[in-house]
Amino acid sequence: MSSMKNLNEIPFSVLDLAPVVVGGSASDSFKNTLDLAQHAEKWGFNRYWLAEHHNMSGIASSATSLVIGHVAGGTSKIRVGSGGIMLPNHAPLVIAEQFGTLESLYPGRIDLGLGRAPGTDQLTARALRRELRSNGEDFPEQLEELRSYLGVASEAETRHVRAIPGEGLNIPIWLLGSSGFSAQLAGKLGLPFAFASHFSPDQTLPALKLYRNSFQPSEVLDEPYATVCANVVAAETDKKAEYLATSMQQQFLNLIRNRPGKLNPPVENMDEVWSDYEKSAIHQQLGSSIVGSPIVVKEKLENFLHATQADEIMVNAQVFDHYDRLRSYEILSEIIKS
Repeated sequence: MSSMKNLNEIPFSVLDLAPVVVGGSASDSFKNTLDLAQHAEKWGFNRYWLAEHHNMSGIASSATSLVIGHVAGGTSKIRVGSGGIMLPNHAPLVIAEQFGTLESLYPGRIDLGLGRAPGTDQLTARALRRELRSNGEDFPEQLEELRSYLGVASEAETRHVRAIPGEGLNIPIWLLGSSGFSAQLAGKLGLPFAFASHFSPDQTLPALKLYRNSFQPSEVLDEPYATVCANVVAAETDKKAEYLATSMQQQFLNLIRNRPGKLNPPVENMDEVWSDYEKSAIHQQLGSSIVGSPIVVKEKLENFLHATQADEIMVNAQVFDHYDRLRSYEILSEIIKS
């Protein structure tokens, strides 16, 4: 692993939380998602991931594999995948079949990122699963079952239960995490690892260290491969970027207040919206966010890359106005190429 990487030497990717904005609908969200994906492909981003969240009026990607199909069908080169599928919510066979279908439709372009959190509250988790047998502790067993369904076709033929389509397909499996559990498991299994620095910044470096220290080479990877996700909001000026970023801050504020809702328009002054305690809590959770003009974003991204030594950076931009969101990613693509 080189000691210093430059921004133009690593891939950049997109995490799209498929935001539903105040005054907008899920239908609008999906149109914007496809438009952003088509632009991201044109601007040279490596992959485009969507996340499984449930019972959240501001996030439209609950049926994650369907939205992945929508994006993959409207693009031609960019990799499309899940960041992630929350495996405890599903029977591993169902996910093997869904992603086997996606990989069969869009060969060589599908990623399967897996998380062990429910991606929702306990009541909704119960509604999804009918019974709460799993709190994520059996994630390693679920993962092993899923990987067996996607395994070598000749071995699968002796099995009673088979994933068709699915078996024998080379679908990259990633483990996602916001703490150490999945970091260590990904390392032991020799799988690529993606860390949620965009909402768990304090755990970023410890988790990456744990992943790299526990890494054992596998048929998938010879050496560790870590993607780190960051919030990036770029605009022509620092002032405009900071203004646009208040939508993301309000989203986290609503989560702290246990009132999740649609993505709010930006505001001029967050101090009129949050308390000192809430401000402190949000700054801690969004501590790795990179917000500003091109010069500021480039400098902060370089610092972030040098600190994490990431092999790839994934970018989330929770921006209210679709044009401003596109522009943020366009500026980012210009920074990377410069």
